[in-house]
Amino acid sequence: MQRALELARRGIGVSSPNPAVGCVILDSAGQLAGEGWHEYDLLDHAEVVALKAAGERAHGGTAYVTLEPCNHTGRTGPCTEALIAAGLKRVVAATIDPNPAVAGHGLDRLRAAGIEVALGVCQTEARRLNEGFARWSQHHQPLVLMKVAMTLDGRIAPPPGEHQLHAPYWITNEAARAAVQPLRHQADAALTGVDTVLADDPLLTDRSGLRRRRPLLRIVLDSALRMPLDSKMVASGMVATAQNDLVVFTVSSDESRANELRQRGVRVEVLPAEAGRVPLGKVLDKLGEEGILTLLVETGTRLNTALLAAGLVDRVHFFISPQIMGSDAVPAFKGMASFIRMAEVEVERYGNDLGLCSLLKDPWPESST
Repeated sequence: MQRALELARRGIGVSSPNPAVGCVILDSAGQLAGEGWHEYDLLDHAEVVALKAAGERAHGGTAYVTLEPCNHTGRTGPCTEALIAAGLKRVVAATIDPNPAVAGHGLDRLRAAGIEVALGVCQTEARRLNEGFARWSQHHQPLVLMKVAMTLDGRIAPPPGEHQLHAPYWITNEAARAAVQPLRHQADAALTGVDTVLADDPLLTDRSGLRRRRPLLRIVLDSALRMPLDSKMVASGMVATAQNDLVVFTVSSDESRANELRQRGVRVEVLPAEAGRVPLGKVLDKLGEEGILTLLVETGTRLNTALLAAGLVDRVHFFISPQIMGSDAVPAFKGMASFIRMAEVEVERYGNDLGLCSLLKDPWPESST
């Protein structure tokens, strides 16, 4: 199963909006017969890829798969029927499908065909790999990952006037910043607010160098359409250009300004205002409709606070630098009305910087055991 998980990870960036799945098939003597993983554009699911590699050696063998085999016809036929036809004796699945409409049905079909089924091997690792798929398949909204780089006293930028506008200010060291790129690579979209664009002029691109089947969708929340036309995300030229990968959500009715952005390749989505702001829940609904499974948010004080206060954040990644900026510096959060406790925290070290990661809301249904 560990090998199957290793194969599944090859699907990160190329399997979405499907889950990342890996499969290993051993023959009746326990020797490796075939293996595979899923890539969306290549159609075949991991089980079918592995079965094709195994050929006749699959008969009487065992399949290890990181997600319950499907038992329905979508873009391809049911994997359960392919496994049954191959004459497998046993199927070991790490976890069931998180979609409540199909969960368990694939395993039931295999059992009905006389195949021995085992469930739950390396379940925690398998579920971590497909948290976005679990969230989307149940709620049709993306999993929200919040990334914040801050000091020991929870500050994300120097006091006003001490930071050069339109230029990034690095809180954390190079190693910690490099750790952000895998987060962007695993995400289908990255979101920030126009205040961050005005202050830092970020590119918000996936610079991991790893393959992905569709560009990282860059999203800016901009209630009053203040998005600069000469910002790195918008401006054409050598630095960057918007090529159908930049969306601005707004509540503004300024059609002239919206057209200026559209002429530069920016998609402008106008939503009904909530308290004068872009409605965060409706943004997530819209992204879910577009098959965005995982959304990475890299924002400032106001949006950090609003997202957490609304209960819209599923997992947090905090990168903490051992420095103290003081009370005049810009806070990561301000005016939180509720208390948030992190139950389990993963800790990484990047030189003197620390990385803290915690799941705030488990996207997998309680019944999926």
